[in-house]
Amino acid sequence: MRLSTCFKLALNILIHSKLRSWLTIIGIVIGVGSVVTIMALSDSMSAEMEGQFADMDLTTIQVTPGYTKASSGGGSDAELTDRDIRAMKLIENIDYIYGQVYGRDMDVYFMGETAELSVTGVDSQVWQYTVTYDMESGRLLEAADNNVVVIGYGVAHQIFDQEIGLNRALTIEGKNFRVVGVLDEGESDNSIIMPIDSAVDIIDDAEEDVYDTIIVKASDTKHVETIVNTIEEKLMISRHIANEDDRDFSVFYSLSMADTATEIMDSITMFLGAIAGVSLLVGSVGIANTMFTSVMERTKDIGTMKAIGAKNRDIMMIFLINSALVGFVGGVLGILLSFVLTALMPMLGISMMRSSMGMAVAPDLIGMGIGIAVFVGIISGVVPAYNASRMKPVDALRYE
Repeated sequence: MRLSTCFKLALNILIHSKLRSWLTIIGIVIGVGSVVTIMALSDSMSAEMEGQFADMDLTTIQVTPGYTKASSGGGSDAELTDRDIRAMKLIENIDYIYGQVYGRDMDVYFMGETAELSVTGVDSQVWQYTVTYDMESGRLLEAADNNVVVIGYGVAHQIFDQEIGLNRALTIEGKNFRVVGVLDEGESDNSIIMPIDSAVDIIDDAEEDVYDTIIVKASDTKHVETIVNTIEEKLMISRHIANEDDRDFSVFYSLSMADTATEIMDSITMFLGAIAGVSLLVGSVGIANTMFTSVMERTKDIGTMKAIGAKNRDIMMIFLINSALVGFVGGVLGILLSFVLTALMPMLGISMMRSSMGMAVAPDLIGMGIGIAVFVGIISGVVPAYNASRMKPVDALRYE
């Protein structure tokens, strides 16, 4: 029997068992629609996350005073000093290392208005080489700078009634500073960054050679974890700390956050995918049930076909194609359902990340969804098709 003939007969079976077949197809539609929608959401969130981490410098490591797990030995009075920087300078694969100080609620005066803003003091000799900021105008801090600042987009355009341009003067805690650079929007919008010596002069509790944070820039992301471990070992020794519970410093690095976020994303996707997979399992049971019923209803037809020369493989092929068609139709409708769901998600407030507003079903997901549905259909129809092919013509014709 030709394949085209088998296909026509299988299609005829599908058409003439409308209600039962469509009830079976609904299970596949829900399963495929759920799986593809979850995968599309996962792809969208992953793309957004990768975009965010691409904007981050994953080679940056921060050392801060205090340790969340510290007991009696570690405390809030711990300080980071030049001694700690010297202890870390000899570590291999470090490009830059410097200290920062912070001042919060600093009085900033401009054109008759005053605002309380935060100030960051950095080592202007190396800071420009450790950041990836985009500039709206002007430049970053340079080694010879003194009494100058780089400000964020929000400070320049939103905090004060009048916008702050390049070379305008700001008065911070009674001292004048000239604006040499404005960061682009989204780049630390409310920041004021100045040379560390200038910051120490205006921050009440700041001291020379004492830092709120030490910034370490690794030469490559592949060295980050090794450098972090070495930093912890070196500082434990230089700060005369024998026990882990007595640590009075913490080490943070962006790469660990990226790895953790990726692991969490993968776990969420697998969990949601498993839940959606249950729908496919239910759908496969429905296909198998439909196929068994279809075989029983067409027992005499099977006997007739065998009596006029149809072979076992022909009968099996007819019912396998029938089950594959059920899966195919369910897969196509499931893809259409996923398009509807992905379009509705932002309207329903499911915008876990910005990219979900433009979430789309990728072509490979469309192929995967239809392929899974057809595969489920074929697997579910194997046993009923085999049973149909093994029927004896005489017994089939006598069946009531």
